[in-house]
Amino acid sequence: MRRPVAWATLPDVALAVDVVVRYRKAVTYGVHALLAALDTAKVQHGLRLGTTPEETAAHIQASQADRVLVLWSFYSPDADAMAAELAEVRALSGGRGLHIAGGVHATAEPQQVIDAGWDLAGIGEGESTIISLVRALQEDAPLTTVPGLAIKDADGVALRTRPAPQLPLDAFPSFVGRSGPIEITRGCRYTCRFCQTPFMFGGQFRHRSVASVREHVRGMVERGLRDVRFITPTSLSYGSPGPDPDLGAVEELLSGVKEELPPHGRVFFGSFPSEVRPEHVTPEAMRLLKRYVANDNLIIGAQSGSDRVLAASGRGHDTSPVRDAVRIAVEHGFRPNVDFIFGMPGESESDQAQSLRLAGDLADLGARIHTHTFMPLPGTPWRDAEPAFIPLETMSELDRLAQRGDAYGHWRRQAEHAVRLAEAAKAYPRRTRRRRATD
Repeated sequence: MRRPVAWATLPDVALAVDVVVRYRKAVTYGVHALLAALDTAKVQHGLRLGTTPEETAAHIQASQADRVLVLWSFYSPDADAMAAELAEVRALSGGRGLHIAGGVHATAEPQQVIDAGWDLAGIGEGESTIISLVRALQEDAPLTTVPGLAIKDADGVALRTRPAPQLPLDAFPSFVGRSGPIEITRGCRYTCRFCQTPFMFGGQFRHRSVASVREHVRGMVERGLRDVRFITPTSLSYGSPGPDPDLGAVEELLSGVKEELPPHGRVFFGSFPSEVRPEHVTPEAMRLLKRYVANDNLIIGAQSGSDRVLAASGRGHDTSPVRDAVRIAVEHGFRPNVDFIFGMPGESESDQAQSLRLAGDLADLGARIHTHTFMPLPGTPWRDAEPAFIPLETMSELDRLAQRGDAYGHWRRQAEHAVRLAEAAKAYPRRTRRRRATD
């Protein structure tokens, strides 16, 4: 690869760069954060959003810029479909553009992403990387100088540049001039073996300050928005470094947001796209939420009705707080939506029967059951684990709960994703050493 260009040799006039985004509803939150980082850093760029492959290709073809950077972001279950779209966009746009895939799948499987046709994979948190990448394209500097990338070498191997830094959340906003939930926490100290969040963002909480959140809300109100939602892996952990909630910090956050909103403004907390851990659901916490939030539902993660499976998955709780959480939430006027994952590695028929019994009991208490099928997600400790078999009897019981209106979810579709992810894991065994682009 070329050596880095010395500052003295950089062009007097920066090259024009257009950023084209394959813009999909499923990943708008992450895309908005990247675009906000470019705006905050005052990096000059054109911007086009492609809501279909055809529109994305048309934006690439129509660009008059010197360079076109095409952003893709997707979750692991969507990787195959996005690779097919990439091939379509390349064909329609005549091969123009530098295509980069970002997000948790690209972070976990850069070689797979490169082999699937992308020019680059973004590794880790993308704000610093996107700023450095657009500037490198403007300055015609080697991409090896950009942190947080995987770049294909002459042999087709994905080589990594230096890691991108993990900065405080206040360093960049969640969005600028766009709508969406405000990211208030990154990282998660609860290292569940099936979850990609700790792998992507680290095993410690990083919280956005109340002042930064209030600034977000003021900008939303100026644009006529009145509903505020949050992104966080565990809502009642806000402001806390450890396992115990800091309800004082939570109240400071919620009261501060309410102060910024007009009288008809609404706060949603503990509902999508965030959840509450069952052991955090206490009468005191529920009374606090009732004072501030507009949502009448809570998302509670149970994941299994088997204490053995919960211990193996690293959840950090058993089934007892799940029952208590549902009872307490219902008593305080919330309808719990409780997550269950079926088919986790090592799960037996007895374990599944325990999950079904608990799900039925919780439904009788007033909960809705959100059903999932275990998927061996890249980057997780269970990436190479074999999903447990889900017999017809279990499927029939889940269907019965759904027909009663007590359960919902895309568990059948997730079962199909699980097969593809398991096949991909076998095709791309974990590497013991990852070469750097500077090696």
